[in-house]
Amino acid sequence: MSIQTVGIIGAGTMGNGIAQVCAQAGIGVVMIDINEAAVAKGVATIAGSLDRLIKKDKLTAGQKDAALALIKGSTNYEDLHAAQFVIEAATENEALKIRILNQLDTLLAPEVIVATNTSSISITQLAATTKRADRFIGMHFFNPVPMMALVEIIRGLQTSDETHDRVKDLAQRLGKSPITVRNAPGFVVNRILIPMINEAFFVFAEGLATPEDIDAGMKLGCNQPIGPLALADMIGLDVCLAVMDVYFKEFSDSKYRPCPLLKEYVAAGRLGRKTGRGVYTY
Repeated sequence: MSIQTVGIIGAGTMGNGIAQVCAQAGIGVVMIDINEAAVAKGVATIAGSLDRLIKKDKLTAGQKDAALALIKGSTNYEDLHAAQFVIEAATENEALKIRILNQLDTLLAPEVIVATNTSSISITQLAATTKRADRFIGMHFFNPVPMMALVEIIRGLQTSDETHDRVKDLAQRLGKSPITVRNAPGFVVNRILIPMINEAFFVFAEGLATPEDIDAGMKLGCNQPIGPLALADMIGLDVCLAVMDVYFKEFSDSKYRPCPLLKEYVAAGRLGRKTGRGVYTY
C-alpha cells in the first residue's frame, strides 16, 4: 500500500517538523493535537520555517503554498482514517504514548503501520501494548527535523522485516539518511549524547568552568557545532532529565545518575529555549 497520507500525533516541535518534511516531499499530512491553539501554532511554525527557506533561496513561494496545502490540522482522531501510516510524536511520557497507541488501534485499519518518535522508551514495550506489534516501529527524527538528515529506525523484537523496509523507504523518500538500530534505552545517538550533556552539567556544577567555556571547549576541541549546555537548552532540560531517568532505571548503573543541578534547573522551570531560560537566558 503506497503511503499518500501520513498521520502525525502532536503539533509541537517534533510533530510540526515531521509534518513539514512530509509535505515538502509531496505527502499529505493530518496533524493532530489536543486543541485548536496547539494545532494553529504548529501550522504557523511550519509556515515560518518555510519562509526562512525562501529567504535562503532554498524554496519558492509556490513550493511553500503547495506544502501548506498538503497539511490538515485537526483535533479529531477520526480524521486519521485517510492515513496509511501514523507517527506518534507526543510528549516523552510512556503512559501518554500508550493511551494514544491504544486509541489508534481502535481507529486504524489493521494493515496501517504505526511509528513512534520516542527518543528513549522501549519500542518492544510499546509494541506489546498495541494490536499491531509486527507493524509497530521506532522512527526517531532529530531536532530541527527539516535540517537534520538522520532518522534512527528502531526495530522492536516484534517488528517485521516488511515494516522495517517500508519505513526505511519512507525515510529516504523524505530526503533523510536512516540508520537501523536495535531496541535499547536511548538507541544509539542519544545513548551517547545525553550522558555527555549530563556530564557537562556535572562539570558546570563542580565549578570547573563557566557554561560559556565548557561549550567553547567542546566546540573548539571536539569540533562540535554547538556546545553540550547550549544543546541541552535547545533540546529542553526536562527532556534531557527524562531520558537520563530512563537510563538510570533501565540499566541500574550509577554512571547514568542524573546530575543534581540538572534536576534543580528542571524543578525551577528553567527548561531552556522553550521557557526563555535554561543554562542560558533567551
